Amino acid sequence: MVAERRFRHRRPQLPPAALAFAGAGAHVLGVGRRPDALRQTAAQHPGIAVLAADLTADGAPQAVIDAVADRWGRLDVLVNNAGATAVMPLADTDAERVAGLLALNVIAPSLLAQAALPHLRAHRGAIVNVSSTYGHRPLPGAAHYAASKAALEQLTRSWALELAADGIRVNAVAPGPTASEALAAAGLSEAAVQQLERDEAARIPLGRRGTPEEVAGWLVHLADPAATWLTGQVLTVDGGLELV
Repeated sequence: MVAERRFRHRRPQLPPAALAFAGAGAHVLGVGRRPDALRQTAAQHPGIAVLAADLTADGAPQAVIDAVADRWGRLDVLVNNAGATAVMPLADTDAERVAGLLALNVIAPSLLAQAALPHLRAHRGAIVNVSSTYGHRPLPGAAHYAASKAALEQLTRSWALELAADGIRVNAVAPGPTASEALAAAGLSEAAVQQLERDEAARIPLGRRGTPEEVAGWLVHLADPAATWLTGQVLTVDGGLELV
């Protein structure tokens, strides 16, 4: 998701994030693979435009950034919130699935940030990456997903140092288990998803899984130009899960 910043104040699922930014006064371009879902999102707020794209396709990251520049003439904030989850024990490791995870969770954010860089430099903008509690916490049975998020967190810290001289801030939000379609999209049955959700809620100190809206609010806060002295940080929003 990319935005031209006109804030009145400024995983993870696209609609709550897009709505949160639009509600804060930003013009938002929401990007995803499903045109119907994108249209439903755009219908919820006049500040949201959408573009159907596969971010792992050749040339797609540059096309996304060009679409923002063509529409609004500038880009202030890049939110890397596209991502995929895969349940993949070591014994079932598949090269194609590992490559797919890395393509969407690591390579696509990198190419989007590269394409956005001239605009972010021009307006001293911000990048907000969406990681996961499991980017810094072990996840047996899904180690490659966790590793891809760990890579994104290290990119966050490294880019923050690299781009500080340009006035570009780079931070990340690391949500814990959050209501989304990610588990079903990972190929789990409905029964397995429900059981996993119950197990996750039982492990979280605050006693429940999070909501997309709770995560989206922190994306806005980290991108807010008022956060002028905050960079290189990974904010964990997980109900205390990382503490146990």
